[in-house]
Amino acid sequence: MFSLTTTFQPQVTVPLSQLINAFHSLKSAASSGATASVHKPQKDLCQEQEQLFKEPSESLRDLGLSELGVGQLDELVCRLLPSLRPGDTPPASVWRTSHVSSDSFFHNKYGFTHGRLGVSARPIFHRQNHRPLQTVISELQFSQVWIQNRGFKTLRTKSSRMESGYEGLGEPDGHTPTFLKGLLMREKGAEAESLDQVIKQKNLPENQQDAYKTGFTEGFMRSQAFTRKTQDSLKRTRLILLVLLLVGVYGLSRSPFLSVRFRATSGLDSAVDPVQMKNVTFEHVKGVEEAKNELQDVVEFLRNPQKFTVLGGKLPKGILLVGPPGTGKTLLARAVAGEADVPFYYASGSEFDEMFVGVGASRIRNLFKEAKASAPCVIFIDELDSVGGKRIESPMHPYSRQTINQLLAEMDGFKTNEGVIVIGATNFAEALDNALVRPGRFDMQVTVPRPDVKGRTEILNWYLTKIKVDPAVEAEIIARGTVGFTGAELENLVNQAALKAAMDGKDLVTMKELEFAKDKILMGPERRSVEIDKKNKTITAYHESGHAIVAYYTKDAMPINKATIMPRGPTLGHVSMLPEKDRWSETRAQLLAQMDVSMGGRVAEELIFGDDYITTGASSDFDGATRIAKMMVTRFGMSDKLGVMTYADLTKQSPETQAAIEQEVRVLLKDSYERAKNILKTYSDEHKKLADALLTYETLDAKEIKLVMEGKALDPR
Repeated sequence: MFSLTTTFQPQVTVPLSQLINAFHSLKSAASSGATASVHKPQKDLCQEQEQLFKEPSESLRDLGLSELGVGQLDELVCRLLPSLRPGDTPPASVWRTSHVSSDSFFHNKYGFTHGRLGVSARPIFHRQNHRPLQTVISELQFSQVWIQNRGFKTLRTKSSRMESGYEGLGEPDGHTPTFLKGLLMREKGAEAESLDQVIKQKNLPENQQDAYKTGFTEGFMRSQAFTRKTQDSLKRTRLILLVLLLVGVYGLSRSPFLSVRFRATSGLDSAVDPVQMKNVTFEHVKGVEEAKNELQDVVEFLRNPQKFTVLGGKLPKGILLVGPPGTGKTLLARAVAGEADVPFYYASGSEFDEMFVGVGASRIRNLFKEAKASAPCVIFIDELDSVGGKRIESPMHPYSRQTINQLLAEMDGFKTNEGVIVIGATNFAEALDNALVRPGRFDMQVTVPRPDVKGRTEILNWYLTKIKVDPAVEAEIIARGTVGFTGAELENLVNQAALKAAMDGKDLVTMKELEFAKDKILMGPERRSVEIDKKNKTITAYHESGHAIVAYYTKDAMPINKATIMPRGPTLGHVSMLPEKDRWSETRAQLLAQMDVSMGGRVAEELIFGDDYITTGASSDFDGATRIAKMMVTRFGMSDKLGVMTYADLTKQSPETQAAIEQEVRVLLKDSYERAKNILKTYSDEHKKLADALLTYETLDAKEIKLVMEGKALDPR
């Protein structure tokens, strides 16, 4: 195509085929002698262009248009360049133009700026001696014609382009996806509600309708089966996923990390509720009179703190209760709060021991914050050694000291006399940190020992008042036979006796049930279902009677409480020995007597049955005798050869010292064995009588054993 372009006007493109066709039509019209009929308005519009064709012969000759006249040439130019005025109808053919984007959207859309409408501008470049037709064509770009200019391409339907009179090039098929084009071009028809309507819409012949219905039915059934199968598969998948989710959540909750984490985060900032102990006083605490007397001063501090602070004194920060398990430390702390009628905050040391950093310290802060808001009050921390243990450098627990550091800071803060008393209880005071037991934190240390005979009697009487008991019961007798029992063990004894009486159908608890409960705790429960042959039973009877004979005839031995060949616990027989009074210390003679009694069982087997028939029943006896002999040599300084010196760790001693200790222990055991043998040889008749009595009655108490030793007959049972 032939085109002319300027640097600041839109480029006008004229199809060459149209120009040639126009020239040939005019040429043929001129040769036939026909005169072109040109409308007057069009000729008037073209008069301004007549001056451009002053020399047509020279210019038209080069183009092969020398036969055209000036009028025909004017008509040709007017036909090729239809100039329109406002209100005129645009020609049927519209030129196709290519565009160069201008500086504004208005210029791109309309082809000119706001300030001018169709103002001609001269071209920048001119040529001398140009030809007339070339000049005309170069001036075409300044003609006032309607040329549609579009600066930005937009998507429009074909119908809208036809309505605007513009027929551009068709949109390439690659611009619109096939599936989208089909979706847009598809016409929505009427929806069929039945199979007959579908057949009617498809205009199927009658001979094909049955086949179509059959195929449609088969396809529908297959689709239904596939849909049902898919739904079943989805249900199974959802069920499996739900089960896996539940199992995973359960596994995470059971893991140490998250289980502790949930517990830690749920109770980290929760409020600590105090407990009022109005129903617990010192009247409920028995057997620890010294501890009660020391704690009575603390009660006065809590009742009337001004009485002590007016003179400049300070209230104690903490009280440490030390003693074996079951001696009543917790009960004492509750009694202090009950006597003073103040709130009681209870916490266990294990509650502050967490695997997460800062949780224990936060709980300490929370506990003391609540307590200070309720002052005066009592904070009781049970098992204090689990939270207040000695601080050590451990790479496994680098933050384990934060909890005890927070406890130390709370107990020795800047504020004094806040009225908060901290009572700690432990049975392992050696493990506490030194900074915790210093004055200013735990100012008082109260020892809560095992109760003595008097204390045990008070405790038994207190618990016997809570059950239905026979008036003939003597608590002092039971107290004498329960040396070393704590308050908790005595409570268990009374409870076991009450259960035994209920099982036997009795209305009251008698001494028989109390003795039964005592023997059960001391020697274990009876095993009456065990069948023992006569030979083993005879060996057991002579073994236990050997212990009893040596104990009866040894001066410093403890009195016999009971002897039995009834299997109890792991043993086939047992001899119970109880002191008449509590022993706070033991002499060398008493320790040797205990060793002699332990050797009596093996010596009896050897004397009665011979060396070839001794049994393994004396193993526990030898363990006890060896332990006593070793303690006499290494801890009590009761060896003439080694002197008054203790040997705590034998592995750190020299080989010579270890050999000397072993030799001394062996000598003590050998001498004890010989003494027991001499006693049994001397009292062989009593030995045989006591064994026969055990075979007959199975169990003998202290009075019955004494009657047998004196040769008296026992009352029939």
